[in-house]
Amino acid sequence: MPGNAGVIWIKLATIYFVIGVGWGIYMGASGDHSLFPVHAHINLLGWVSLALIGLIYRQFPGLATTRLAKIQFWLYNLPLPFLLLALTGLLRGNTALEPVVGIGSAIVGVAVVLFAVNIFRNLKAPAS
Repeated sequence: MPGNAGVIWIKLATIYFVIGVGWGIYMGASGDHSLFPVHAHINLLGWVSLALIGLIYRQFPGLATTRLAKIQFWLYNLPLPFLLLALTGLLRGNTALEPVVGIGSAIVGVAVVLFAVNIFRNLKAPAS
């Protein structure tokens, strides 16, 4: 990731924030809350998690330049939209999408573990 990795994560988070709020407004206006799990995933995996990762990478830019961070970025951000779309289809009754949801969840989960490994391996306390 380039030196502005934190900014990229935060900008992606902002996109999910707009989508999540829009989804919530739609659910409230329509009275159809059947897709609230997708709304929750958009907000938690999209808005909150991406924003926090971005803020951490802005605060500790050395973490964002590691090989783990680069792999984590792609493993998190490539499957996430497909996971959310597949979850939407699954909740609408398309059970054939269940493996897509499972695989997407597993890949995002691996990315989260890589983030944790990156933090524990590379985040150092400031010298006193």
